[in-house]
Amino acid sequence: MDDLKIYTRKGDDGTTSLAGGKRVSKSDIRIEAYGTVDELIAYTGLLRDQPVDETHKKTLLRIQDKLMACAAILAADFNDCRVKLPVLHEKEIAFLEQEMDALSMKLPLLQSFIIPGGHPAVSFSHIARTICRRAERRIIELTATSEVPLVIIQYMNRLSDYFFVLSRSLSLDFQLDEIKWIANAD
Repeated sequence: MDDLKIYTRKGDDGTTSLAGGKRVSKSDIRIEAYGTVDELIAYTGLLRDQPVDETHKKTLLRIQDKLMACAAILAADFNDCRVKLPVLHEKEIAFLEQEMDALSMKLPLLQSFIIPGGHPAVSFSHIARTICRRAERRIIELTATSEVPLVIIQYMNRLSDYFFVLSRSLSLDFQLDEIKWIANAD
């Protein structure tokens, strides 16, 4: 029966296990990096639960799957990991670029910053974009002390761009006027 419990009490001392078994502080930058990716996975799910078309839903589910792979890779101690890890392929970056290109074809030219909002789906896309940027910063911070596959950094960089383009596309789908930010010199 104990095998069915979600809690182990092993983290009560403020540590957690990396893939491979090494224990580290829960404040370790590696934990912060993959924890932020986990947060992005959840927000991407929330975005997928919005009234967006099936093509977007399928793309978002694919993104969640690739983010799960990123989190698993980031959770590994590369110096002592005997666990088989998933692989993130560069074709996933190309996929995001193709999606952005297709969405951008129908969008008006961007000539100013956009103030997020107008519909929950648009706002959730912007939240996902900002969390993605934070995850990217945490992953880059991790590279100062640990090996991180470059493809993960590239994927996160492209993914934040994708969420921005998606937010604009959703604004168009919902027939919203984008609110352009014009800087005041007051």
